[in-house]
Amino acid sequence: MARLSKNQKMALSKIEVGKSYSLVDAAALVKEITTAKFDASVDIDVRLGVDPRKANQMVRGIATLPHGTGKTVRVLALVTPDKEEEAKAAGADFVGLDEYIAKIEGGWTDVDIIITMPSVMAKVGRLGRILGPRNLMPNPKSGTVTTDVGKAVTDVKAGKIDFKVDKTGIIHTSIGKASFSADKIYENALEVLQTLSKLKPSASKGTYFKSVHISSTMSPGIKVETKSVGGI
Repeated sequence: MARLSKNQKMALSKIEVGKSYSLVDAAALVKEITTAKFDASVDIDVRLGVDPRKANQMVRGIATLPHGTGKTVRVLALVTPDKEEEAKAAGADFVGLDEYIAKIEGGWTDVDIIITMPSVMAKVGRLGRILGPRNLMPNPKSGTVTTDVGKAVTDVKAGKIDFKVDKTGIIHTSIGKASFSADKIYENALEVLQTLSKLKPSASKGTYFKSVHISSTMSPGIKVETKSVGGI
């Protein structure tokens, strides 16, 4: 068994074994136990009472974090020439169509989000085998296939995230940085949990929120008492 570092021991000493914390306390505690020398990401992991193998229990959605993610999001807009200026004005980092499709086919995927239009999905669709495994494939349900390209780019840059339950029933997503105030971490986490609550499938029976944990890069997870969260 690997030996724990001094910082790891310190972090574990601040978390009571078996205790569930209120969301407010967990947001403050995650800052206390984060010792990384870089600005660590803060993540939330939510285990849901759903069976993702059944289509009527798949949970996928989008949330706009009130304080953003703290990350610089690189956006590629695959659009027709008449939409290029709109995408650039909204802040897209890369704008074009055929030249970027060719780059992606050549192995280039140095972006975080790809936004495109319904009219060019026939071209973009053939990139599925490359973009799919990297979770970069545009999808109407996540708002990344749209005619309102400018708004989509603006939303993503402002902190819009999309998430999907994995095959084990867990949602994992970033909700900010350790440099954020505890209030900002709390409010971002609350937005994700309240959004998930609204997305509960009617076919899901029993307890929907099985467990919620907040952690930062390399920190232990902090268990959240779901009853402490308003609106879920």
